[in-house]
Amino acid sequence: MCAMKRITVLAAAALSLTSVTALTGFAPGAATTKTSPFPFAEKTDRLDRFRQQRVAWAECKDKQLTERGVECAKVTVPLDYREPGGRTLDIAISRIRATDPAKRRGILQTNPGGPGGRGLGTPADLRAFMSAEAAARYDIIGMDTRGLGESGALDCGLTRMSWMRAAGPGPAAFDEAWRLAKQDADACWKKYPDTLPHFSTRNIARDVDLVRSALGERKTSWYGTSYGTVLGATYAQMFPERVDRLVLDSAPDPAEYGIRMFQAMGPANERALDDFAAWAAPRHAAYGLGTTPAAVRATFEELIRRADENPIPIGGVRLDGRMVPFLPYVYGLDEENNAEFAGSLRQILDAADGKPVEANEILRWLLNMMYRPQGSGAEVDLSATLAILCADVSMPRSADWYRDAIERARPAQPVFGPVLNAPVPCAFWEKKPLEKLTRIDNSVPALQIQATGDTRTTYAGGLGMHRAMKGSRLVTVPVRTHGVYLSPHSPCAHRITDDYLVNGTLPARDSTVPADGPCPVR
Repeated sequence: MCAMKRITVLAAAALSLTSVTALTGFAPGAATTKTSPFPFAEKTDRLDRFRQQRVAWAECKDKQLTERGVECAKVTVPLDYREPGGRTLDIAISRIRATDPAKRRGILQTNPGGPGGRGLGTPADLRAFMSAEAAARYDIIGMDTRGLGESGALDCGLTRMSWMRAAGPGPAAFDEAWRLAKQDADACWKKYPDTLPHFSTRNIARDVDLVRSALGERKTSWYGTSYGTVLGATYAQMFPERVDRLVLDSAPDPAEYGIRMFQAMGPANERALDDFAAWAAPRHAAYGLGTTPAAVRATFEELIRRADENPIPIGGVRLDGRMVPFLPYVYGLDEENNAEFAGSLRQILDAADGKPVEANEILRWLLNMMYRPQGSGAEVDLSATLAILCADVSMPRSADWYRDAIERARPAQPVFGPVLNAPVPCAFWEKKPLEKLTRIDNSVPALQIQATGDTRTTYAGGLGMHRAMKGSRLVTVPVRTHGVYLSPHSPCAHRITDDYLVNGTLPARDSTVPADGPCPVR
């Protein structure tokens, strides 16, 4: 995919774990088709009226989705599953039909990550990488999860990022990070005091199951990336009898979900910065970043110091040292982004030196997301990220905890330690989660794909998911990326995934496959 497309898909990883997608949705009044309301018997209980609802498919609000063969609909779910007779939410879903009805197996539900990644475009993204044989067998289903995008988007009125922002040197910088995190939490609770506790992953998994039932399917298959693997594993834990085929692409350790998951990203991102420095050093003539890897890293760390002292005017904003690490956090997600990162870094250095600079398209997009998210959709996606994460897990509430964590990390993680250990709005959440996060421990068969250099869901974290999903087979790819199947890396991993979706047969054993080139003889 083109560089801009790749970066914009990656950039929300900066906001949460993985993706920000285009604004998409349902177009009222469009011509509709309806599914069979309830072709098989399920347990009758207080959710029966939700299971039996009709789903009316229509054109999507986003015309680009319609052009890509996607149709959209809404499914009504309870806000609070303990009180299904109370308030409801309309959940936006999307679909690309199986290409061969005679070979159709069922539905493949999806989630692109986050939490806070919009999912209506995921069916089209997934279909673009899928083999013809796999495409023939599944209606691919996307969803904007509750509180996100076209599913009643939350908007706390956030005007800038308050996390993924370094708690810079000195007590004043930490105090600023603490204040901004509290400000965002207070803004969300002031606006949504009655609903925020209900945006949990467990409730989203229940929504996924109601969508399955409303679509008339006994079972569902699943493809999830990043947070989408947590959601898929949670669904498998809660509804194991409903799972057909399960693909977990780039998984964290579910036992670390929360603040430990963020902390685990620090060393991986430092290694990615070192990898970039090793790539850039031989290209000093092109980018002027340093003739050795150590010199390139020194150039970047000096840039943070300079921006702390004098914010850099570029792209219509003033880039300060607290936000400079955000750039390698995004660009570093995939090794194919090295040239784009080097070019943007050169522009920032030139701007710091007072030279006239016209920021490139990708850099402008990132700067706007960091400093002016209003109107881009990023501000509401940030709100959904907070709502889900903070409804799932409690975070440390002591300022000293974060100060100590930053100082412990700083020697080995000079760039990312102050970012990934900084105060988060969940530290100020008014209410504890209504339910404990689901403990993942089951033997549901699953295919797991994991990249060794992943900077979001680290390889060590992926091994934690593999241990928790005892029926899984792990396919390891030696590459730095996040979301292996939705990337150009490893045709072999793509083939294994397609074969599993088509035939339902997992690999006989865990394996490591090449990042490029065909599969070895199996």
